[in-house]
Amino acid sequence: MPGAREKCNKKAQTVLGLVDGGDLGITLPHEHLLIDMAVWFMEPKEAELVKLAYAPVSLENISWIMYNQYNNLDNLKLLDADMAARELMLFKKEGGKTIVDVTTANLGRDPLALARLSRTTDLHVVMGSGYYVGAAQDQDIDRKSEEEIGEEIAKDIQDGVDGTGVKAGIIGEIGCSWPLQGGEKKILRACARAQNVTGAAITIHPGRHEDSPMEIISVLSEAGADVSRVIMGHIDRTGFLLETIRKLAKTGCYLQYDIFGGNPFYPLHFGLFNRPCDRERIEQIQILMHEGYIEQILMSQDTCLKSKLVCYGGQGYGHILRNIVPQMLARGVTKEQIRLMMVENPKRVLAFV
Repeated sequence: MPGAREKCNKKAQTVLGLVDGGDLGITLPHEHLLIDMAVWFMEPKEAELVKLAYAPVSLENISWIMYNQYNNLDNLKLLDADMAARELMLFKKEGGKTIVDVTTANLGRDPLALARLSRTTDLHVVMGSGYYVGAAQDQDIDRKSEEEIGEEIAKDIQDGVDGTGVKAGIIGEIGCSWPLQGGEKKILRACARAQNVTGAAITIHPGRHEDSPMEIISVLSEAGADVSRVIMGHIDRTGFLLETIRKLAKTGCYLQYDIFGGNPFYPLHFGLFNRPCDRERIEQIQILMHEGYIEQILMSQDTCLKSKLVCYGGQGYGHILRNIVPQMLARGVTKEQIRLMMVENPKRVLAFV
């Protein structure tokens, strides 16, 4: 559909239609408004903790949940659109204008609800397309060919999702494990196909291993993807070494620090990782800025759990604007540099080419 691609050129696609990149404003490029993360639920073995595992999130158990985020089933589900709207208004109050919901089809993506949220809040919402990690995939992935998956993603972007008419504006978040599973490699190659057809960017959830990001870039590159339009997410999730991040930066991909506000203690069942705190995130970003990579840096919070919402005692979607930006300014980052990372960089990567 070359005509359709030309129509989208230089514009971003929200759930309500195409918009000029200049209208996006302050953008969070990796969030979730509605999502079902039950795939990560891990039921505790101890009887007393099993009770906590199935209890609704509340002030009585939030302290335990903060350090056991994946052991409480309710914490893994953001299913209330009215609550999402209230939380989004806190982001808007701080000056935010656009939010990218990278929830995929196998995590409860809800196109019509996202469109309603966009109308209710008067915020731009960009929706993702693709598949999360192998653990969240069903057997359909095994049966589908690389070509079929690529066509499916391209259709989400060009025609809309499942007959709703609501169109995706980014490929991903594409979930990757370590080591990459066969189905995940197939999906990555399919994403390269869809990118070449649509001109959309690809956003990645890497595996929890130092070598995972470069392996993913290699697969995408070999499949013909434009690596300069690939967002490597979760740079700060498992504490990738600075030398690994520098190696990634040299490929030209975007480096997304998207766990701002996250607990520096990562759940132990995933392994022992040196996850940075917000101060360390800022310091690492400043190093990369000094080394000339500022045009590749993106910032977000990956709000995907109830414990991250303000109404449950979390930081919410407005955390970066409310708390991090003042800290960055105090530490020598300029307003123009912040604008580059939160307005110009998202505008560039979200615009179709």
